[in-house]
Formats: sequence, C-alpha cells, structure tokens
Amino acid sequence: MKKAIIIGATSGIGQEVAKCLLLEGWKIGVAGRRQSSLENLQRAAPDQIQIQALDVTQEDASEKLNLLIDKLGGMDLFLLSSGIGFQNMDLNMEVELNTAHTNVEGFIRMVDTAFMYFKKNGGGHLVVISSIAGTKGLGVAPAYSATKRFQNTYIDALEQLSHLQKLHIRFTDIRPGFVATDLLNDGKHYPLLMDAAEVGRHISWSLKRKQRVAVIDWRYRILVFFWKMIPRWMWKRLPVKTN
Repeated sequence: MKKAIIIGATSGIGQEVAKCLLLEGWKIGVAGRRQSSLENLQRAAPDQIQIQALDVTQEDASEKLNLLIDKLGGMDLFLLSSGIGFQNMDLNMEVELNTAHTNVEGFIRMVDTAFMYFKKNGGGHLVVISSIAGTKGLGVAPAYSATKRFQNTYIDALEQLSHLQKLHIRFTDIRPGFVATDLLNDGKHYPLLMDAAEVGRHISWSLKRKQRVAVIDWRYRILVFFWKMIPRWMWKRLPVKTN
C-alpha cells in the first residue's frame, strides 16, 4: 500500500486531495495545527490515517514531520498544502511578514525535510501547492504573490539539485486559481471561483500523471498563458483587483 504525507489536510484543498487518495487505497499521514480537526479526520478511516499536530512556522516542525513518517511506516508521496495569503493594499507590515514566515520559512522547513527523507530512502514524489499568483506581482497582495513565486523557483532549484545528485525524486508544482476555501472566506468577490472538491480531483489526476507543473483549471491555464506575455510597462497599469 502506497503511503502519502499531507501537510494541511484538515480543511480546503489538502483535505479534498486526502479524500481522493483514501478512495484510491493509499495510507496517509496528516499534519496540521489543530489536534481536534486531525482526530475528526482520522475517525473517517482509522486504519488508513495517521495524524500529527505541527505548525510549519515552528522549529520543531521538521522533527514532528519525521515522527509522522515513522508512524506511517514510510513515505512515497509528500504534499505540502499549507500556506496563508491576504489582500494587503495598505501594506500592513505584520500581515506581510507573517505571510513570508509561513509561505517561505515554513515552506523551506517542510520541503527540505521531505527532500532529505527521499534522498536517504531511494526517492519519492514531492508535491507543493503554490498558486497562479506567482506568475506576476499582484499589487493587491504583494507578499502572497511574491512568496508563491519564491515557491515556484525553489522547486525548480530542488529539481536541479536532485538531478545533480542523481536522486530519484519527482516534483510537481500545483498552481490553482481562486478556490472556495477558508483562505478566501473574507466577504470579497473572486472571479472564476472553483469548488474545492473539484480542484482536489484535478490534483489527484495530475499526481497520477506525474505532471511537473499543473495549473488548475483550463480557464486559469489560458489566463496564465496571456499573463506571461504582458510586458512590465503594461502590467503595472492593469487594475488587477477583487471587489
């Protein structure tokens, strides 16, 4: 039976991917900050699910991730679905720094731990959920879009490092558009909003195909294609915002 670790599966996209993997017969280890939410999830399939409370921003998160891997009996797939993001046109410093704390420091801590496990144990599949927001700098969410671009680049770098060290690690960068999760439950209107369950199924399909980069869904693939073509002088004049 294949084994997967999912960081951030107590709600949203991570939870939907966990449901898909359970239906496919995977054993999964689930990590998140809320112990009660983890226990509720475990009750759904106690024979298939191991849990571990951790906070990616804390220094002991790597140790707790390795503990969860031991509980599960190994790891074939690692999925990081943990991050925060806010619209912050007023540039509230605390918001920007907290976003970087989670999406950069916490990201590095978890991804590097998974990389080192796969390096020592013959390889595996390392997956992160970033965002299409990393395509261009978004004025309404500076730290969020910048940290997502960081994540895209970091995975590129790890893929090259894996190749240089002749490791058998496969990488997938999942880049969704707007998804109806708690992250966007702020009363604002978001265009092209996607259902979390449908996004989870898209991600599961992408993992089976071992795609390197998966932009979800087709509407956002078209959007990102044109975003990349917009020159800087024009991009800064575009009123990219939500209501």
